[in-house]
Amino acid sequence: MSGLLAWSAVTAIASSHPIGQLTPQSWAVGAVLATGAALLPDLDHPGSTISRTFGALSSGLSAGINALSSFVYRTTRLKRDSKRDGGHRGLTHTLVFALFAAVFTTAVVQNSQKWALPVLMFVFAGLAVRGIMNDWCPKQDALLITVVSAGITWAMIAWTSQTNASAAACGIAVGVGCFAHYVGDAITEQGCPILWPIPIFGKTWYPVAPPKIMRMKTGGVVEMAIVGPIVTVLSIWLGLAALQGTGALPFLDGIDLLPV
Repeated sequence: MSGLLAWSAVTAIASSHPIGQLTPQSWAVGAVLATGAALLPDLDHPGSTISRTFGALSSGLSAGINALSSFVYRTTRLKRDSKRDGGHRGLTHTLVFALFAAVFTTAVVQNSQKWALPVLMFVFAGLAVRGIMNDWCPKQDALLITVVSAGITWAMIAWTSQTNASAAACGIAVGVGCFAHYVGDAITEQGCPILWPIPIFGKTWYPVAPPKIMRMKTGGVVEMAIVGPIVTVLSIWLGLAALQGTGALPFLDGIDLLPV
């Protein structure tokens, strides 16, 4: 939901920028990409939702990413960095990775062959569906998730053109989703090394985070009972505001959802 919130906020607030002037279909594609991308950084954790979404394929990829992240952490850390393994909340939790994911997505949308775009869209659709259903439906039906993801993928492909503007919007959506994940991790106890490899206070893996009193425990009561519902409500509100700007909700004309 944090990825959806970030995408809704960016597109609703940036009404004078091209990213805030998308068609309803392009906005919807971006919403799915951002929602799925909000889970993408946790590919470095073997037990995460994303690592379990596509069975042995995602599990194997997760193991490889975890090993790579651990290697990069060990070889680039400074004396003041902690001596942890660095597999989780390492390489994929940096702006460098978000930029790579955004550029990669843009390139696939812009230059994809017949198989690359459907695979990319299915992955993000699957992540979005699995991520949102994770809290609402603990006993998930794998077949249902696959069918719903396939239907969303079909719509995404139909609504995505290979123009520069469309490709850029898709890339931005993925970058926004990753960044939303980083913000969420930054307000937890461990923080998030967003700014790697910039050395801060003698650390290349400096855990960006607010003061301790403003942090929360991952999966704790504050996150599940307070932050989660607030994020959901804001996602719906700003999403409606963004869609109103695209002209997709004529019945809301005359209602100022985003007063400035």
